[in-house]
Amino acid sequence: MYQLLRPLLFQLDPERAHDLTLGLLRLAGALPPVRGTLRRVFAPQHQSSVEVLGLTFPNSVGLAAGYDKDGLAWRGLSTLGFGHIEVGTVTPRPQAGNPRPRIFRIPEERAVINRMGFPGRGADFVFSQLSSAPRPPSPVILGINIGKNKDTPNAEAARDYLALMEKFAPVVDYFAVNVSSPNTVGLRRLQARDRLEDLLAQLAAARRWSPFPRPILVKLAPDLTDAELDDALGAVMDMGMDGVIATNTTVKRQGLRSPVREENGGLSGAPLRQRSTAMVREIYRRTKGELPIVGVGGIASPEDVQEKLDAGASLVQVYTGLIYRGPGLVREIVEGVRGAG
Repeated sequence: MYQLLRPLLFQLDPERAHDLTLGLLRLAGALPPVRGTLRRVFAPQHQSSVEVLGLTFPNSVGLAAGYDKDGLAWRGLSTLGFGHIEVGTVTPRPQAGNPRPRIFRIPEERAVINRMGFPGRGADFVFSQLSSAPRPPSPVILGINIGKNKDTPNAEAARDYLALMEKFAPVVDYFAVNVSSPNTVGLRRLQARDRLEDLLAQLAAARRWSPFPRPILVKLAPDLTDAELDDALGAVMDMGMDGVIATNTTVKRQGLRSPVREENGGLSGAPLRQRSTAMVREIYRRTKGELPIVGVGGIASPEDVQEKLDAGASLVQVYTGLIYRGPGLVREIVEGVRGAG
């Protein structure tokens, strides 16, 4: 069915098409009979739980941050078979993000370039979406990806992350600290050892005093040098973080043939697959398998997931693959991959 609808969606501007599908999923999530129907159609028939981060995931396949930035449709998304859903990136205050157009499809490469820049309605709005009604009757794990506002200097970034942790700890299961988006000027500098250690030390201290001490993951860029990766992993482990997400989008364009490659922003989809898998493998090697890894980048088939799991990932996330394959991808992966479901 999705393969028939996709050409119509692709006639629309990418951001309008996304808003349309998100609106439909939001409506579906608000109607119990529709939720039930979607669950019967899309939920895996067979899955095995995964114990990681001190949490029990129904399966290892999650939705990456960026799809449901404001927590509008997570209830509808929870019917599609995901083991976890990561809302966000959320910032403390609302912000418009970068000027449109800011999403560019590359169908021939099964890729997307985006330069969104953390657009969103802010923490208060997202909190209302996550807390206004009880969770649907599904064991899906709910995470939130947090970032700083564009106009917050890096020297004061911890203030934004701390405020978001305090606000959302009662209503989510884990945090993902986004210091790796290429679309907020200067944000990736927070991955440097001294800055990352300072930020994570403050988050760790706040968590020790929190009545809701949630796991904290750090989302890393795929474009780090070996030395930069060592520094980032050292900070993550020394500060007692619970895992990493590898990876965010890339600013590299090697092998990309489409003229759209000239657009600024982060590249996701099939061209990122090998780079992200190599980083998962390297993180696993450098940490001797002691640090849980969520593998992200270029997943559009059970084979892509198996590659990430074999490289050392405990969980995986999809996003761009859904654009090209549709919601049935989740069930296909969970039922078709050894260790995914």
